[in-house]
Amino acid sequence: MEQDSHHHHRWEGKVSARVRNVTKAQAWPLVKDFFNIHKLFPTLVTCYGLHGSNGDPGCIRYCAGFSIPSNGPESVSWSKERLIAVDDVDFWLKYEIVESNIGYNSYESTMKVLSDNDDESNGCMLEWSFVVDPVQGLELEELVTKYRVAVQVMGQKIEEEIQKFGLEHFNSKTLNVKKCH
Repeated sequence: MEQDSHHHHRWEGKVSARVRNVTKAQAWPLVKDFFNIHKLFPTLVTCYGLHGSNGDPGCIRYCAGFSIPSNGPESVSWSKERLIAVDDVDFWLKYEIVESNIGYNSYESTMKVLSDNDDESNGCMLEWSFVVDPVQGLELEELVTKYRVAVQVMGQKIEEEIQKFGLEHFNSKTLNVKKCH
């Protein structure tokens, strides 16, 4: 179904990365750490909470960095993002951009930690999907490529964190994850 004006259809993208030697339960606390996502993304200079409690639906974070050009005089791109939903059983979260200088309108994104296969000791998968109105000055393929690179980096950072602190640290930490039904 072709649209004569591309203002009516939305861009959708989905990328994933394999995380080796890390289970879903070990990766999840790092992905769910909504106010500290900059620890997994070198292009984000900062990220901190503006409203609510970290990881609770409705909380809002401020992120700033250089990965996507800003639409303004500032050289730093920034966005305010609201956590919409969190599922501690199936390991996914959904968030939206509520305000930014990067030209994203009606942006929603979902991050999931999935099983890579039946044998989880081998690793897990990160999946990052988004829906956004077309972004001026960008092509959808460029945006998907940025996300693909970012999710690969995120996977590497998670592997490094787990190795650095040891699996026991994360196994004990995940016992504190609150279950929602």
